Amino acid sequence: MPIVLRVLSRINCRIKFAAWRQPRAILWATAGVVTLGFLIALEIAARRYTGEPGPITDQAREVIFAPKPGPLYGGMALMMVVLTWRQRFIALGAAIGIDIVFVLVRWAIGATPPADHFFGNGALWVMLGVGVIAVTRRTGRERALLLKGVGLGLLLVAGRKTGDTWLLITAKTRPNVLDEYVATADHALGNPSWLAGRMLRATEPIGTHLLDWVYGELAVAAIVVALYQLRNVAVERRFPRHHLVRTFLVIGLVGPAFYMIFPVVGPIFTFGPGTSGTGGLQWAVANLWPNTLPPIKPPHPVPYDGITPRNCMPSLHTAWAVAIFIHSRKGPRLLRFAGAFWLVATLGATLGFGYHYGVDLIAGVVFTLTIEAALRSLDRGWDRSGIQLVAYGTTVFAALLVSYRYLPMEMATHPWVSGPLLILALASVIYVYVRTTRRWEPKAAPAPQPESQPELV
Repeated sequence: MPIVLRVLSRINCRIKFAAWRQPRAILWATAGVVTLGFLIALEIAARRYTGEPGPITDQAREVIFAPKPGPLYGGMALMMVVLTWRQRFIALGAAIGIDIVFVLVRWAIGATPPADHFFGNGALWVMLGVGVIAVTRRTGRERALLLKGVGLGLLLVAGRKTGDTWLLITAKTRPNVLDEYVATADHALGNPSWLAGRMLRATEPIGTHLLDWVYGELAVAAIVVALYQLRNVAVERRFPRHHLVRTFLVIGLVGPAFYMIFPVVGPIFTFGPGTSGTGGLQWAVANLWPNTLPPIKPPHPVPYDGITPRNCMPSLHTAWAVAIFIHSRKGPRLLRFAGAFWLVATLGATLGFGYHYGVDLIAGVVFTLTIEAALRSLDRGWDRSGIQLVAYGTTVFAALLVSYRYLPMEMATHPWVSGPLLILALASVIYVYVRTTRRWEPKAAPAPQPESQPELV
């Protein structure tokens, strides 16, 4: 018997090792290591360049200290897609109960949290608790499914904190901004931010309140679409191969790298009065937005404050809204309508509030389609059509950034040539993406035809 047990133990170890050698297991392990390394590097960079704690420290603090509730409860909602309905009610009740205890303890000791940080610890504790249960009380596919759910929820929260840290780093490490280059290139499109700004002011206060709400609640729209896509996970006990959360996280991970390469703060900051909490007009080139178009003159880098994030090029709000639009196309009619509304309203808000230039939006759309194509190609296996689509999107995106930086005067002085070329470049990426991805869709099997039966004569 001992010999048999040893043989069975060795076979079991070999099976587990062989499972880890599977491509998807290797991919998950690699992604986990890369993500952890990135977060550690960002933590070090935040402390070095800003003197502030990074995303890991901020996340750890929220186990005890009052957090902002929205991201944590949104992450818990995504985590709960792997649970049964009974388990979901238990998890939600536990989160609310824990938050009540924390609120009472803070009230008893006289601790006063920030205005928008009343509760949220309970959601984090529940996610961590589900992770502990998965490791200690579950095995096999059930453990993997629970850990994926917990990882999904925590990644959503970490993505928010990572983005905040990135923005702070851009403000501290990029003292000069390239807004004059982008504003000059934007003449090719007729300076749409200036036009949208005047139109939005004409709709005050209804239009401004509506678009401000849409702009600020982009993550809520993403969670709604993601929950629809992941609605069957608890029943099927597996995640779909591709969903919105993956695209959202990759956009947030890759996008800020271009903020470092192409630092831009936006027209309301460089050509307008700025907003509360920023340097305002004292750092602006001139107070022109949105009533007076900027003059066409050779651009140069402009120094700006160390507070305002350099978060314009490309427009990640546009990128995320495009991702929501794409992933809502296969939903019911109401979800498709909501996805289209959120895209149009987000584009109007980014321009109308003076946060972005028109050329930022074009770059953001191309950026999203390229990332979406890469993720879908990764899932289905890289083939010629996928490689061509990603290569084409990457080439167009790089060409856009290069033209904004080195050809802005030529674009501004020849708008009837450069403007249509920009629109044509955008349209070509959209066309190639739609044409290629339609080929990837599974073909519906033809309905079986009844066999003809011989008739009696």
